[in-house]
Amino acid sequence: MSTIKFLDLQKINLVHQKEIEEAILKTFHSGWYILGDTVERFEKNYAAYCGVKHCIGISNGLDALILILRAYIELGKINEGDEIIVPANTYIASILSISHNNLKPVLVEPDIDTFNIDTSLIEKNITERTKALMPVHLYGQAAEMDKIKLLADRYKLLIIEDAAQAHGATSNGKRTGNLGDSAGFSFYPGKNLGALGDGGAVTTNDDQLAEVILALRNYGSHKKYYNLYKGFNNRIDELQAAVLDVKLKYLDQENQRRREIAQFYCDNIKNPKIILPILHHPSSIIHHLSHVWHLFVIRTSERDRLQKYLGDNGIQTVIHYPVPPHKQPAYKEWNHLSFPITEKIHNEVLSLPIGSHLLDEDIEFVVEKLNAYD
Repeated sequence: MSTIKFLDLQKINLVHQKEIEEAILKTFHSGWYILGDTVERFEKNYAAYCGVKHCIGISNGLDALILILRAYIELGKINEGDEIIVPANTYIASILSISHNNLKPVLVEPDIDTFNIDTSLIEKNITERTKALMPVHLYGQAAEMDKIKLLADRYKLLIIEDAAQAHGATSNGKRTGNLGDSAGFSFYPGKNLGALGDGGAVTTNDDQLAEVILALRNYGSHKKYYNLYKGFNNRIDELQAAVLDVKLKYLDQENQRRREIAQFYCDNIKNPKIILPILHHPSSIIHHLSHVWHLFVIRTSERDRLQKYLGDNGIQTVIHYPVPPHKQPAYKEWNHLSFPITEKIHNEVLSLPIGSHLLDEDIEFVVEKLNAYD
């Protein structure tokens, strides 16, 4: 029995093999491997794709968020001990970026239908120490950014997008990365725009913020051996930038394939034990949100049994994520807290295969087995 892989990076990247090999060989022959022309070209192209003035290539998505917050501290817009509002059900990286800057994460429950932060709960969590909102465009759908922006404007808060899973998603016609004051992206290999190793980026229209982050990623320096800040070594390398620049050209096409698969799943999975993501949630229509389906996440009260059944039938699935941040040993000071919606999500979610590596017969087989599950 053949296996339908949850993610087949080899197959995904082989489609672009010739162009990737040429780009890597060109970089190899250039003799310049850190912060050269290739990084600058990708930064320019990704900034144009997102519709922003600045893209700064970073070592990974977590570091992108860490540097954004650190830059705001250097600029005096945030002070250590201040509060950052973040969804309770996010991947732990969002929260780690806050903690690593000696800031206080304030967890807010998500909307169980969209998995994104419940905007109706944000305002009651705002205090005099709140300095920023960090919406996470989880699983590839932009959060309700118009509501978030109204709150940010009312309370004079920064908006820092965690766009690690949402390359190309839109809100009211604008792409993620251009929906707040700054954004952090991940180019981890499994992302919609994935490198052949780690990589990340910061996007922003803020000239001053961009200048500080450019220095922070490079030991706090704009000029070699002259250090303005206590910086880091958080640079994306030339080889990863070369790969990403090739794959960026095909991102919209591959996102469209994800939409087609999601549509097929939603139209054809009929098992009452399975709660499907809402293809066109009312909030998506009202707020003109476009989903790029980094993950296709179903919910079921029989998650472990269903996962085993699918595995026995040659269908790989993944749980994103089994343990919420407030129940992790790393945040033992939160282990007593209760976030019922977050906990329900983490106990029920199961991610089905989705991506440009899948054939029509693959997704038809997944649907057939899900409908036969009893």
